Amino acid sequence: MKKDRRKFLKDISLAAVGLSIYPGLHSTTTSEIFKIKPFFKISLAEWSLNRTIRRGGLINMDFPAKAKNDFGISAVEYVDQFFQDKVSDLNYLKELKQRTIDLDVENVLIMIDTAGALAERNDSDRRKSVENHFKWIDVAKFLGCHSIRVNLKGTGTPEELTRSSVDALGSLSEYGAKNKIGVIVENHGGVSSDAKWLVNVIKQVNNPFCGTLPDFDNWCISLDQTGTGKPCIKEYDRFQGLEEMMPYARGVSAKSRNFDEQGNEINLDFNRLIRIVKERKTKAFKGYIGIEYSGNVLSEDEGIRATKKLLESVGQSV
Repeated sequence: MKKDRRKFLKDISLAAVGLSIYPGLHSTTTSEIFKIKPFFKISLAEWSLNRTIRRGGLINMDFPAKAKNDFGISAVEYVDQFFQDKVSDLNYLKELKQRTIDLDVENVLIMIDTAGALAERNDSDRRKSVENHFKWIDVAKFLGCHSIRVNLKGTGTPEELTRSSVDALGSLSEYGAKNKIGVIVENHGGVSSDAKWLVNVIKQVNNPFCGTLPDFDNWCISLDQTGTGKPCIKEYDRFQGLEEMMPYARGVSAKSRNFDEQGNEINLDFNRLIRIVKERKTKAFKGYIGIEYSGNVLSEDEGIRATKKLLESVGQSV
């Protein structure tokens, strides 16, 4: 038996040497034996299952198990609105954390949408929103997440929104730094989808725990309010925006909607986008690209699987 094992190991070693000398031979076998490991890991954003959750087909507590058991994904990104009534429920949070430990699932981040407008001009309203976000930083720390994702919503001119955003993010990032939790901003419509504007805000905050979460497909700055013409009348270039946001990115959101017969996203060049992520990422990047399926042609489960397959394929080629 020992002799056979030594012969097997020797044969494998010789095969590896041969393939390295003649890389053009047996390319299919080579790719199967020596798969290139992507530079990123895949997480699943809970929003991908928002329709299932809204109709009662899934609850937040069971989300990590579905990610692991149904899709083979061992990292999750929560959405606050699906457990906003549990922000101070320690028993609930303990159970959720224990389930992820038992499943060997990593809690990556929490997307915050219900805690108030951080770019609000009114000082007292903005302060209340900041304090509401403090609670979610506490939850993120307890669950072992690296960040919370926030939005910069508010009213006013871009200059006024800059002042409000810097003030709110400054306070949040100081609290985040104390807890080792990042505060990351997504391009999520309006002025936040203007990457130059957003990067300027991040620079002014000047805190290593304040960063970005670039989304592949949220670049509409101005909507058509007349009800005619294109829904979006001013859109930021997605490739330029991703390049500008990546140096401050702790994560990336891979938005997807529709796929062709070859499995490519119809409207998004994943190869180019992920190449930008690879080239522009810094030490701040925590390694996860999150699936955020938002289509309506495939079912949510099918869309998640299609996005995962595409990410894995592109990840081995860029």
